[in-house]
Amino acid sequence: MAFTVALAGNPNSGKTTLFNRLTGSTQRIGNWPGVTVDRKEGTIKSKTDITLIDLPGVYSLSPYTMEEVITRDYLVHEEPDAIINIVDASNIERNLYLTTQLLDIGIPVVVALNMMDVVNKRGDVIDIPALSEQLGCPVIEISAIKGFGIQSLVGTAHEAAHFGATPHFVEAVEGDVATAVHHDQVIAHHQYRETHFERTFTAPVEAAIDSIAQVIQGRMPIEHLRWYAIKVFERDERVEKSLHLNEAERAQVESLISAVETEYDDVSSSIVTGESYDFISTVVEQTVTKQQVGMSLSDKIDRVVTSRILGLPIFVAVMFLVYYVSVTTIGALVTDFTNDTFVGAWIQEPVAHWLGSIGVADWLQSLFVDGIIGGVGAVIGFLPQMIILFIFLALLEDCGYMARIAFLMDRIFRRFGMSGKSFIPLLIGTGCGVPGIMATRTIEQDRDRRMTILTTTFMPCGAKLPFIALIAGVAFGGAWWVAPSAYFMGIGSVIVTGIILKKTRLFSGDPAPFVMELPAYHPPILRNTFYSVWERSSAFVKKATTIILLTSIVIWFASSFGFDAGGFGMVDDLNQSIAAHIGNAFAWIFSPLGFGNWKAAISSVLGLAAKEEIVSVMGIFSSIGDGAIDMVDAGQMGALSPIMMLFGASAIPVAAAYAFLAFNLLCVPCFAAVGAMVGEMKSWKWSLFTIGYQCGWAWIVGMIIYNLWIWIALGTFGFWTVAALLCLAVILFLLFRPAPRDRVAKLAARTTAA
Repeated sequence: MAFTVALAGNPNSGKTTLFNRLTGSTQRIGNWPGVTVDRKEGTIKSKTDITLIDLPGVYSLSPYTMEEVITRDYLVHEEPDAIINIVDASNIERNLYLTTQLLDIGIPVVVALNMMDVVNKRGDVIDIPALSEQLGCPVIEISAIKGFGIQSLVGTAHEAAHFGATPHFVEAVEGDVATAVHHDQVIAHHQYRETHFERTFTAPVEAAIDSIAQVIQGRMPIEHLRWYAIKVFERDERVEKSLHLNEAERAQVESLISAVETEYDDVSSSIVTGESYDFISTVVEQTVTKQQVGMSLSDKIDRVVTSRILGLPIFVAVMFLVYYVSVTTIGALVTDFTNDTFVGAWIQEPVAHWLGSIGVADWLQSLFVDGIIGGVGAVIGFLPQMIILFIFLALLEDCGYMARIAFLMDRIFRRFGMSGKSFIPLLIGTGCGVPGIMATRTIEQDRDRRMTILTTTFMPCGAKLPFIALIAGVAFGGAWWVAPSAYFMGIGSVIVTGIILKKTRLFSGDPAPFVMELPAYHPPILRNTFYSVWERSSAFVKKATTIILLTSIVIWFASSFGFDAGGFGMVDDLNQSIAAHIGNAFAWIFSPLGFGNWKAAISSVLGLAAKEEIVSVMGIFSSIGDGAIDMVDAGQMGALSPIMMLFGASAIPVAAAYAFLAFNLLCVPCFAAVGAMVGEMKSWKWSLFTIGYQCGWAWIVGMIIYNLWIWIALGTFGFWTVAALLCLAVILFLLFRPAPRDRVAKLAARTTAA
């Protein structure tokens, strides 16, 4: 018999680590029905008859965020056979709130008390049998990181799933004779729920819930009755709507709720929350003994890395180091080898020689050597740099530091009227913009969510890294500051545009509250790091061998064929090609940015398909014979670098190159991310506004950079210098002007004074 077990828990409770350990290579990634949030499932390795469903991390089952809606809809409507509730034992009181809600649903629950190694190291003691008795469900000590307790957890979950899959499992269990310890624990769960657990509330609240249950019974499976009754008592609109109560039933329920609210002088949802925490506090007091010691190591580290003075400088230093190693030093070395030796010497040259030796036509040789190998190889050559960056990001996330960054940025964002919740999508967006955009679903207010969607793709995602590395190498000789500056240019654009937009009527309002637990620091788990890097890198390779391959062929054809005096055919002069005619039609748009060359212009436009495509297209246009992109000294750029010839007509080629970098980093992301934006915005008006804003902001930033650069360096002053100064002045005015409510407050103060 096959069973389905759901894995539920708070964010940062170790849920992903446990899921990876239990399922290993059996994991499958899909989407939840009706939404594009990742759905992870897999078969438990030691129990192949159990399918494990990894639910989104939530703090409660209140329907405020997309994750909470997905989790509770799955548990209530899909009805898994059992639930593994992973609880952070080092923060047990906060985690048990979700546990009480899961127990209310009526599905067998097994509590996996994780991070017991941390608890034991502290000297704390948890009375497991007493905790199991208080909760009325099996409680298993585990450490997802170190692997102990896992087999016991799997065995208990299997027993729970067996009884959860048995019709009328409560009655069936009562007639069995238990012999195994796990068996006893599962039986105790059902017996306890009937005799003890439901009395977690005070008498008036319990009486109201029981009366509501009598009104709504028959509309749902009997095991879910108590959960529905509690949710109706909390005035949960989704649950009330699903029950289709008539007017008389609504009035009866409302009178029951109002009577309790009057007696307690509080709203029903707060009453339930308060009494749940009273119950949890009692349970923890009776089952947990804490050793009175000084601050933990994590607390001592946090006093430094999250301090108001040192927190931000440390974050800047960490990210500078990450990009310095990934792009400038180790990353540059492995990329040089991949481009020059692996792609150029080992693949491109032998293929060109072999095709020539067998008499293949020149156009077909050019297609394979310059188009396919040159285009795709130029992008794949930067894969080692991406892997190094992904490793760093995975390690920082796994050890707990990235959670601190979210906390730190919340402090900064809130100063400017923005929510710290917006920084979570930004962090995710450094890997890929698509999941970053989808992560905005955790933001409740529409205005904050839309603004976060608008700004998330300003962050340099993994797809932009090859392009950043290309410009840093060919335009600035691998200068250490270029890649980190691109990262902080993204953050700066997020903050500046966020402040400006927050002062408009469309986005004004108080930011959403941001609650996030900071997990204890721990050594990164190599298995998790491997999975994270593999997932991101494989997605990059798939894109390179599909979208980029197809586009490279199209670009090769457009740049190799055209019309000359003899009619249509292959052309020796790129300026006579189809691509040149198309690019020249809109190259003038980028002239104020210093790269009005048709090759650079069409590279930027084709980068909308995939940002890596810019590298491929520029490699083909520059006719790099061996397919490699050479790193050159800063003083030799114009003479030696074919790429730099794209900016040769500029007053200062490096200024145009950096403006080119800025524009392509900040403008509309790839088609996949645009599709995600349209899906999340659920409005073509807002989607078009977002696309237009991103393109406009990118163009203005590039124009300011180029024109102020050449003015400062050469003293050149003209129309576009004036335009750049005016744009900068407008940005500064919008940045520092009072928010609308501040202006209203000042006007009211003046009126009162008068």
